Amino acid sequence: MGKVAEIKSKPTTSSVEDFINKIPQEQKRKDSFALLKMIAKATKEKPKMWGAAMIGFGDKRYKSPSGREVDWFKIGFSPRKANLTIILAVDIKVHNASLKKLGKHKAGVGCLYINKLEDVDLKVLEEMIKDTMKGK
Repeated sequence: MGKVAEIKSKPTTSSVEDFINKIPQEQKRKDSFALLKMIAKATKEKPKMWGAAMIGFGDKRYKSPSGREVDWFKIGFSPRKANLTIILAVDIKVHNASLKKLGKHKAGVGCLYINKLEDVDLKVLEEMIKDTMKGK
């Protein structure tokens, strides 16, 4: 078994609700609470802050192809200034069929970038979250 690498963002005891309540943009605050509820329901996990600005659900040890291991969350999100970033922690390409039906978004390797929740089909997003939790 490889050595577990130390990463910068670690779980904290900070309040998730306090963090969201401090978001200056009302729409982003509302969307963050909606995402919090949606992901908690889909994952049956309690949210916790990771670092100063990420909210993670569940715990998982990931192993990179190089053998490096890191402790991370199963799924999470961050209400960033430019967008809501949903961290699916999988290769986003596994969701290609869903991404075509999702609505207005951008995608990175393991992240989904959404301006606001009303831009996307929430049922499709919820299915993507559930599939990620099942390891799909």
